[in-house]
Amino acid sequence: MVKFGNDWDNLIAYQFDAPYYLKLRQFLIDEYQHYTIYPSMYDIFNALKLTSYADTKVVIVGQDPYHEPGQAHGLAFSVQDGIALPPSLKNIYKEIEDEFGIRMNRSGNLTKWAKQGVLLLNNVLTVRAGLANSHRNQGWEIFTDEVIRLLNVRKEPVIFVFWGNNAKAKMQLVTNPIHLALTSAHPSPLSAYNGFFGCGHFRKINEFLMANGKSPIDWQI
Repeated sequence: MVKFGNDWDNLIAYQFDAPYYLKLRQFLIDEYQHYTIYPSMYDIFNALKLTSYADTKVVIVGQDPYHEPGQAHGLAFSVQDGIALPPSLKNIYKEIEDEFGIRMNRSGNLTKWAKQGVLLLNNVLTVRAGLANSHRNQGWEIFTDEVIRLLNVRKEPVIFVFWGNNAKAKMQLVTNPIHLALTSAHPSPLSAYNGFFGCGHFRKINEFLMANGKSPIDWQI
C-alpha cells in the first residue's frame, strides 16, 4: 500500500484497490522491470507526499514526467538539483521574472513551492525513458482525476492552473464556484508566445490567496 504520510492516506487509499489501479500496478511492475522508467518508483507520489490535502492552495497540472536522465522526481515541471532547466521551466521562470521583477535561480527544483501548498500534479505520473506520453491511457488519468475531484469538494478555495490542452482536459472537473481556474497556452517554446507569456498567473494566484486570507506563494527559487 502506498503511504503519503499525510491526510491523502485516508482520502485516496480506496483507489489502490480499484480494478483500474490493480491493472496499472501490474503494468508498472512490468515496465520498471524491463525498461528505464522515470521518476524512480520511490518518487512517483512526491507531489502528494509534499503537499497535503489540507495544505493545498494551488494545483498546477502538468502532462507527464520529464523523460531524460536525472530530471523527473515526482513534481510537475520540476527537475532535480544540478540538472539544466528544461525549456518549459525556463519559460515559467521568465514569466515569474517579468511579473515580479525578480531573478530566478538556476535550480529547477520546485520543492520550495510544494512545501508552500502548490500541488505540482502531472496528469500521468510515470513515463518510459525517451518516450513522452508512453504511459498515457494506462490508468493514471483516472487516479489524478480523483485527486482533482477531491480538491473540488473542499470548502476552502483552491486555485487550479491549466496550461495547454492536455491540462485543460481536466478543467471540467472543477465545478465548485468557490475555486479559481486559470488557463493559458502551455509554457513550451512551441506555444508560450500564444498566451502563456503575459498571462499574469503567478501574480493572480497571490492576489486570490490574499483576498481569501491566505499567505501568498514565494515563487522565487
